[in-house]
Amino acid sequence: MKLDLPVFEDVVAAAARLEGMAVKTPVIESPWLNDIAGGRVFIKPECLQRTGSFKFRGAWNFISQLDANENPGGVVAYSSGNHAQGVAAAAGIRKLPTLIIMPSDSPAIKLANTRALGADVLTYDRATEDREEVARSQLEARNAILVPPFEHKFIIAGQGTTALEIAEWAQDNDVVIDQLLVPTGGGGLVGGCGLVFERKLPGAKVFSVEPEHFDDYRRSLEAGKIVSNPTTTGSICDALMSPSSGDLTFAVNQSRLAGGLVISDDEVRAAMRFAFERLKLVLEPGGAVALGAILSGKRDCKGKHTAIILSGGNVDHGLFASVL
Repeated sequence: MKLDLPVFEDVVAAAARLEGMAVKTPVIESPWLNDIAGGRVFIKPECLQRTGSFKFRGAWNFISQLDANENPGGVVAYSSGNHAQGVAAAAGIRKLPTLIIMPSDSPAIKLANTRALGADVLTYDRATEDREEVARSQLEARNAILVPPFEHKFIIAGQGTTALEIAEWAQDNDVVIDQLLVPTGGGGLVGGCGLVFERKLPGAKVFSVEPEHFDDYRRSLEAGKIVSNPTTTGSICDALMSPSSGDLTFAVNQSRLAGGLVISDDEVRAAMRFAFERLKLVLEPGGAVALGAILSGKRDCKGKHTAIILSGGNVDHGLFASVL
């Protein structure tokens, strides 16, 4: 089957749709982090994005193009929480009925926020049930359309606007970026970033960053084919526990990523503490992995210009307190 691959121009079109809808999050710098890295680190805090993560970008790019008359049943999505909130917010703006299928062990704040945005929520057991099968039955019953978390060109292009803003900032400030570190689950965000950097910053290297035991992207890149994670539970990084990449996202990423980095849950916790104490930012575990890769020395940053994405800040109060 021929894949409908996104191209750079799709990201540009997505940026136009997102104008006035998504937050153009700033690029910030920290003397504390620069000293640790031995180089300059440019931070893109998508925890400040609408709904608390980058996911609104892809959700709006997809949902804003739907014809409500052709989709009277609205939309269905499956997500551990950030895509859920992005879809709920975007569909709410369009006044489309929304059902989100979420793991029963999703952070309470993500479940509550998704419902508060007007979506119906159906929970499932991620250890014993297949979210795609649950979604299929609901799509038929509701006559709805699926908004996938990463496996669609509109989603990838929307997420890529994060990197487009980084590239435009770098151009405006006469900064040459050497490398970009991106939190990675299914690969939609890093895929969109790769499309942008290939065109706008071709000399820069793009790296995926994943939690320990969920490093399917690193292993897939090394194997030259898609490999899956052995389990769907067991990391503090609930947002990055996708079973594997998609065919579409891997096709986008395979030739564009320079490699994959992996960090432990303890290194994630250290990054969350650093973000709170030094950057004055609240990060969820999955949103902190790129920062953790720098703090733990997983990527050489000495003398380099490194950009990182802090992809989300939706963390339960209790977990955040325990991490601090």
